[in-house]
Amino acid sequence: MSTLSSEVSVSFDCPEDQNGDKQIQRVPARSAQVGGGITVGRILPSSQRRMVGAWCFLDHAGPAVFTSGPGLRVGPHPHIGLQTFTWMIQGEVLHRDSLGHVQVIKPGQVNLMTAGRGISHTEESLPGEDKLHAVQLWIALPFKDAACEPAFDHHPDLPRWREGECDFTLLAGSYEGRQAPSKLYSPLMGMDLNSVKAGRVALNLKPEFEYGFLVVQGTVGIGNEQFQTNELAYVGRGLTQLSLDLSVGCRVIVLGGEPYTDELVLWWNFVGQNKEVITQAQRDWRAAHDRFGVVQGYDGDPLQAPDLPWETA
Repeated sequence: MSTLSSEVSVSFDCPEDQNGDKQIQRVPARSAQVGGGITVGRILPSSQRRMVGAWCFLDHAGPAVFTSGPGLRVGPHPHIGLQTFTWMIQGEVLHRDSLGHVQVIKPGQVNLMTAGRGISHTEESLPGEDKLHAVQLWIALPFKDAACEPAFDHHPDLPRWREGECDFTLLAGSYEGRQAPSKLYSPLMGMDLNSVKAGRVALNLKPEFEYGFLVVQGTVGIGNEQFQTNELAYVGRGLTQLSLDLSVGCRVIVLGGEPYTDELVLWWNFVGQNKEVITQAQRDWRAAHDRFGVVQGYDGDPLQAPDLPWETA
């Protein structure tokens, strides 16, 4: 495999070179701002790669140390048509939602919120917390489940094991007979690899899944290519095994899933099958419609939905 870094992705698989060999697609992060003025690396969606399976949004936050201010502070905002998936690496964050859940997420834990027909929530650092390192993802729901009832699940206990000098944590889906507890609506998986020492890790993959590898810390080698922190290596489908060369202290997030084949519109905090669904959600949020409920206990104003680009052109 060789590396492609600049072409826009329009297919489920890696492009091929003139010899018919697959090219690994290198997807760099771009800077974005989240609540409290925190800079994150936004990897998905991008011009190079829109999704990996049903994983449709990927932010890498931190590692950050707050020397002043309240840290992370994201006011009430809505979602539809997706699941939010938070993997906490360092720091503690308080989640509140319109279903009445109040939950602190700590390092090594997952929060999974299913928006379905509509939900709203807030996220904020705990008082006195000065660190944040997390991966925030969205999973696009299949259209048959897009209007399901909203839900929230907290998963403090996940499958964990060590192979050689690498610690594995299964975040979502299944791997080698192990099963994560998260309720999912599409065939997909997520896994955290954290190397104690430099070394090679051999992974068994499903050929029907497409895969991407986000480098969170350190350097990852795939074949003759090196991938740095905040780069995603997309390897496509059709693989049954893949070896990763991990640097000392390297951390990489493995994302996989069957290609998402439904039409999809992703705008602001909404996922829908067409612009009409998104437009209705924007109008409902602005009108304080009860489909999104109310988040109790947060001291601050809700986020305002921006104007729709297809109505302001």
